[in-house]
Amino acid sequence: MKLWGGRFTRETDQEVFAFNASLPFDRRLYRQDIEGSIAHASMLGRQGIISPEEAGQITEGLKGILRDLEEGTLEFDESCEDIHSFIETVLTARIGEAGKKLHTGRSRNDQVALDMRLYAREQIDEISSLLKELLTVLLGQMEKHVETYMPGFTHLQKAQPVTLAHHLGAYFEMFSRDRDRLADCRRRMNYCPLGAGALAGTTYPLDREYTASVLGFYGPTRNSMDSVSDRDYLIEFISDLSLIMMHLSRFSEEFILWNSNEYGFIELDDTYSTGSSIMPQKKNPDIAELVRGKTGRVYAALADLLTVMKGLPLAYNKDMQEDKELPFDAMDTARSCIRLFTGMLATTAFRTDVMEKSAARGFTNATDAADYLVGRGVPFRDAHGIVGRLVLLCLEKGISLDELPLEEYQKISPVFDASIYEAISLKTCVEKRITLGAPGPDAMREVISQYKKELEEEGRL
Repeated sequence: MKLWGGRFTRETDQEVFAFNASLPFDRRLYRQDIEGSIAHASMLGRQGIISPEEAGQITEGLKGILRDLEEGTLEFDESCEDIHSFIETVLTARIGEAGKKLHTGRSRNDQVALDMRLYAREQIDEISSLLKELLTVLLGQMEKHVETYMPGFTHLQKAQPVTLAHHLGAYFEMFSRDRDRLADCRRRMNYCPLGAGALAGTTYPLDREYTASVLGFYGPTRNSMDSVSDRDYLIEFISDLSLIMMHLSRFSEEFILWNSNEYGFIELDDTYSTGSSIMPQKKNPDIAELVRGKTGRVYAALADLLTVMKGLPLAYNKDMQEDKELPFDAMDTARSCIRLFTGMLATTAFRTDVMEKSAARGFTNATDAADYLVGRGVPFRDAHGIVGRLVLLCLEKGISLDELPLEEYQKISPVFDASIYEAISLKTCVEKRITLGAPGPDAMREVISQYKKELEEEGRL
């Protein structure tokens, strides 16, 4: 059944119908479509636009369709153009003439706009919840590793010593910002477009405030043309997902590096890694690699939707049917990647001894050696040159600054004495960094306490 056709005298070409139809992908909106239709029918009955008895018939009929779809006793009819026509067709077949009155005062334009907002809102809530689980796992790992020393990197070269808690905390910040962005997006999208009609509202005395309230919106949208043609909220949501995936991809890249023999910082759990069909020694970080690879799928959805919308005149255009397939895929991809990455992180064993040895062997304490000289009156630029010569000497001898004999230090600068070894120990290098946001244990515990409080706040998405 079509929801249109009175002015047509010939049947739609079947290839045209298939090209135009959206039921193969918008069927996943069945619950949102039924939920919106129940609210609409209730409002129509309250306003006297249809009788209370008809509204009751429609509501019960829609509830029966929902139950049958979820129990698998009702199958989707591919001869229907979209999810809206399918549900209305089934409803009319079950309850008769009353079913034909459901569409009073609305269009498919405001109907699909409502369905997508309801669906996107649910997806935001679910993805935010998954991010909270990831943050909780991150926080647990941070608490374990406040005093686990490792090299910090710039340009993928060892730079200064930090702690694993500090390194993981950078990702906590990223994913925390992601949740804030999702909350902002949800707030902006949470207005109800139902009642906008095709683009110019309707002559029926609809109570849009009531419908919005029933569906959990802050209120109705304020411009009917924008209501049916707006996909900003969806673009914003997919943009937020793209940032989430970018952060997951960066984290995955580090896991891939850390899992390599050259680093050896982590041991992946067997449940989150795979082997090779030919090389029996291999333990591959496939989950991290797939997360890194799937990031492109989400970026593609964002680029696609921006491109679809960039040249559209007001109001609704059929191009906007393209707001579903790739965005649905982006949501599915982000959900699965967050969930799997969280499991991988929770089960990973960090090889703390290897991390500490790597920090000690990488001249990560060279800056602290320069600061030692500055503290004894040597200008920083001179101190920088002195320590550079010490590093060159260590490289020639194949040793670290900690292993260089004191007489060698004093040959280059008499300012050095035996206290240099304590000054450049990893423990000292980390613990004296005490400003908020630095890796020192006290500063780190303060930040962890703040993170805990944030996660426990009521009403935080």
